[in-house]
Amino acid sequence: MQDNLKPQLHSSFTYQDFLVGKEKIPLIVIDDFIKDPQALIKFCIDANSFNNADNFYPGLRMPGPELYVHAIHYYLGDLIESAFGIRKNNWLGGRSVYSMVITQPNDMNEQQCIPHVDSFKYDSVACVHYLCDATQGGTSLYRHRKTGFEKIDESRVEYFNKTALEEGVLDIHPKTYMNGSTDFFEQIACVDAKFNRMVIYPTNVLHSGNIAPDFKFDPNPATGRLTLNSFIYGKPAE
Repeated sequence: MQDNLKPQLHSSFTYQDFLVGKEKIPLIVIDDFIKDPQALIKFCIDANSFNNADNFYPGLRMPGPELYVHAIHYYLGDLIESAFGIRKNNWLGGRSVYSMVITQPNDMNEQQCIPHVDSFKYDSVACVHYLCDATQGGTSLYRHRKTGFEKIDESRVEYFNKTALEEGVLDIHPKTYMNGSTDFFEQIACVDAKFNRMVIYPTNVLHSGNIAPDFKFDPNPATGRLTLNSFIYGKPAE
C-alpha cells in the first residue's frame, strides 16, 4: 500500500495545558487535531497489518502513516518544546503506531492490570490520538500511593519495583483493567476519549487507559477503541 497520507491541522484546533499531581507533571489536551481524521482510520483499515503488541499494551498494534510524526513535529513542535522542554530542533526522532485494546481481562498478564511507564527517560513524550468516541474510554495518570511516585526514572525504578512487589500490587484476583483509583494507585488526572482529541504526557509518568468493566473489546478499527500512539524522543541534555 502506498503511504501518501499528509495530515493537515484542523481549522478548529484548540488545546489546554496543565500541571498535574504533586510532581507538577505537564499534560496537554488537544481537541480537533487533524483536519481529516477519517483518512487516518481509512489508512488503518486499508493497511490491515495489525500484530500482537508488547507486554505492556493489551491488544494489537500496527505502524502509522510515515508522515504522521512529521506532522506532529511541524504542527506541535513549539507546543511540546514549551510544555516539556524538548527543543523542536533537537528531536532525535519518533514513531507512531495504531493501537487497539482487544485483550480480555482473564488473558492479561499481571503487569497489564496496573499503571505503567513507556520509558524511564525525561526527554521523551507520548501522544495518544483518539480515533474513537468517548464510549471507548480515555487515559489516566496515576500516583503510586506507598512511594508517592508519579514518574519513574532510572533512579526510582529499583525501589519502586521492590516496594510494589512487596505490597502485592500484582496479586490481582480476578484480573481487571485500570479504571480509576485503587488501593495501590491514586488517579491524579483523567482525560476522556473524544474523537480527534490528543493527549500528550511524559513517557515516564505512570499511566493507563480507562477500560470499564462493560468494555466491548471490539477488534474493528472502524468501531473499536482505535488510537494512534506516537512516541517523541528528544536529545538528552549535555
